[in-house]
Amino acid sequence: MTLRLITAPATEPVSSAEAKLHLKVDGSTDDTLISALIVAARMLCEAYQGRGYITQTWELTLDAFPESPFELPPAPLASVVSIKYTDSGGTEYTMDPGDYVLDTSAEPGRVALADGVSWPSVVLYPVGGVKIRYTVGAASAAAVPQNVKQAILLTVGDWYEDRQAGAALSPAARALLTIDRVF
Repeated sequence: MTLRLITAPATEPVSSAEAKLHLKVDGSTDDTLISALIVAARMLCEAYQGRGYITQTWELTLDAFPESPFELPPAPLASVVSIKYTDSGGTEYTMDPGDYVLDTSAEPGRVALADGVSWPSVVLYPVGGVKIRYTVGAASAAAVPQNVKQAILLTVGDWYEDRQAGAALSPAARALLTIDRVF
């Protein structure tokens, strides 16, 4: 099983202006650094919570068809772009979206085969024969909870003040993120 990010979020939950206000930074000398810290802090917070905050595309690659239903981390699942499978001869097929149903209320989201549908009876390609591409996250930064934004700001602040600090969440940031941690 391989899980990889295909398309990163187009925006961040915390803007550079918000971070600069939090850091009490005037001017633009450190803008590039602050932007990089926001991205890194968001990624660390997402990993800790098992969430994707703003719309991003992921792909789960499997060697065999999964048992139904199956989970698609991170949370929250927004949509399934495609479920593809490759047969032993190397031919790729795409499943009809009517052949599966989504549970977007579960965290992480789940996919199940539709009633009366089973996985195709083909011999799959030996490795990576099944690829599920899907989107997670909210459509905008406004939908990201304030506790998450505050944890990102705290982490950016810690790293800005101590540039050699390890990539760890402070106890306060962890406490804020534990409120709605998935796993």
